[in-house]
Amino acid sequence: MTELPLDQVRTLLAVVDEGTFDAAATVLHVTPSAVSQRVKALEQRTGRVLLLRTKPVRPTESGEVVVRFARQLARLERDAHTELGMTGSEEPTRLSIAVNSDSLATWFLPALTRVPEELRLCYELRREDQDHTAALLREGLVMAAVTSSPDPVAGCSVRSLGRMSYVPAASPGFAARWLGDGLGPSLRDALADAPVVSFDRRDDLQDGFVRRLRRGRDGASSMRHFVPTSEGFVEAVAAGMGWGMVPVVQATPLLDARRLVNLAPDRKIDIPLFWQQWKLDFPALATVAEIVAVAASEVLDTA
Repeated sequence: MTELPLDQVRTLLAVVDEGTFDAAATVLHVTPSAVSQRVKALEQRTGRVLLLRTKPVRPTESGEVVVRFARQLARLERDAHTELGMTGSEEPTRLSIAVNSDSLATWFLPALTRVPEELRLCYELRREDQDHTAALLREGLVMAAVTSSPDPVAGCSVRSLGRMSYVPAASPGFAARWLGDGLGPSLRDALADAPVVSFDRRDDLQDGFVRRLRRGRDGASSMRHFVPTSEGFVEAVAAGMGWGMVPVVQATPLLDARRLVNLAPDRKIDIPLFWQQWKLDFPALATVAEIVAVAASEVLDTA
């Protein structure tokens, strides 16, 4: 079997993390030429292109495999150093986790506060849509992810967390102006023309809801506001900028306060969420996974 030289593997990881060959050279205390030579040597050894020479650089599909291997190797090396007493006891452990915005704004951060302080964990959270968090795992950029994909990324395990439920909501004033009594059969036509709030251009929840009402026909209105934070999204809907699919956990207090109305009480969209993580003997990550699963079960629908 062809070996993967560790210095070349670490160099590839540095280039991906830093974004350029020059920046990686600075971190590694070598010349940019040496970085380039190591990457080329690794590509020749594997017989594959590992990096797209863009700015910043990006790993190819083959490069993602090597980057993931490099991160896992670094994690195992740090654990070995700790067990051998070769590192200072004050050095914290860093966990990189991809989380969708709605989970981050509702239940995920309180879950992390339950992790015992003696584990000395630092978190690097990457916010990404639940349909795309698995890609960060695949690229080796994170150790774990809250994702909507039940299919495990290579080298990862997966467990169900539950379902995050969304309801179509709007402010009372917006509903009166744009929808009138358009609840029930006429709602599908009213929502197709009314202004809508979306998280970003990849957010398909609103369009998907309208397609369900219209039995596959075109989705929501082209009069669309993009608000790329979970809290800002909910506030935009409550302020009357448009209607939107709001997580039940965020919608409930606003519905109770009559700042929002549920446009279709008998309809909602459930998004299944899963926890994926590296298959490593890493006790700290296992502890976080258990705490996250318990916290999710208290907030998400599991029935």
